[in-house]
Amino acid sequence: MLKPLRNLFGSKAKKKAALPCVPAGDRYYAIGDIHGRLDLFDALIDAIEADIAEQPSALIHVILLGDLVDRGEDSAGVIRRARKWQKKRKVRILAGNHEEMFLQSFDDADVLRHFLKHGGRETILSYGIAPKKFNALSVEELLEKLPDIVPQADRDYLAAFEEMIIAGDYVFVHAGIDPERPLDKQKRRDMLWIRERFLKHEGPLPKVVVHGHTIFDTIEDRGSRIGIDTGAFRTGVLTALVLEGDTKRAISATENSGKIKIANKELSS
Repeated sequence: MLKPLRNLFGSKAKKKAALPCVPAGDRYYAIGDIHGRLDLFDALIDAIEADIAEQPSALIHVILLGDLVDRGEDSAGVIRRARKWQKKRKVRILAGNHEEMFLQSFDDADVLRHFLKHGGRETILSYGIAPKKFNALSVEELLEKLPDIVPQADRDYLAAFEEMIIAGDYVFVHAGIDPERPLDKQKRRDMLWIRERFLKHEGPLPKVVVHGHTIFDTIEDRGSRIGIDTGAFRTGVLTALVLEGDTKRAISATENSGKIKIANKELSS
C-alpha cells in the first residue's frame, strides 16, 4: 500500500516543472526602452539603488534593453546618465533598432530622413542645436553637419552596445529572437527588429526571452517570453524587471503631471 502511494506522490512531484532561474546569488535588473525620458530613467536608477541598499547580499547586474534614444526630450542626457551609472554599477546595454537607425543616419540621407520621422528630430535637438537652426536645414545639409552636432564619443559608445545577454534560464535581447533558430545562430536584424514572428510564436523557446521593442500596458509575461517595454515616451511609465533565483518582481517609475511615483510589484511565477 505504501509503495503505490509513494509512486503516486513521486509522479506528481516529477510533473511539476522547475521554474526558470538566474544564476544562484545573482540579481538582475532589466530596464525597458527609455526613449529619451531622462526624468524617468533618473527616478528608476534611484529606486533601483535604494532596492539594492535594502537587499545588498546579491551580485548585481543591470541590463538596459536598448532604445535609449529617440522620441523623448533628452536622449543625449540618457546616454550621459548611463555612462555615469556604469562608473558605479555593472551596467550592460543592448543595441536597439533606434540606436541602429541613429548610427546609420550619419552615412545615408534616406536613413536619416526615416530616423527623423521616428523620433530622431528630438534626439538631435537634445545635443543642443537650436530648433530654429535645425528647422532651416535640409536633410542633405543636416547629414553634412551631423558629425559636428553629435560627438564621436557618443557614436562609438552606441556602436559598442551588445546584441544578446544570457543569464541562467533567461536571454535578454532588444526585440526578440527568431523562434526557428538556436540562440547561437540568431541574426542581428531579428534581435533588433523582429516583432510578429516572435510575438505570435506559441511553442517553446531555447530560454525565457526578456525583451523590449513592443509596447505593452504592463509587463507581459507569456512564460516563454517577458515583454517589459511599457512605453516610457508615450505613457510616462518606465519599468524594470527584477530577477533573483526563480522569483520575479517589477519596479516602475510613473510620471503624471510632472510628478514621478515609484511602485514595486511582485510578479506571479
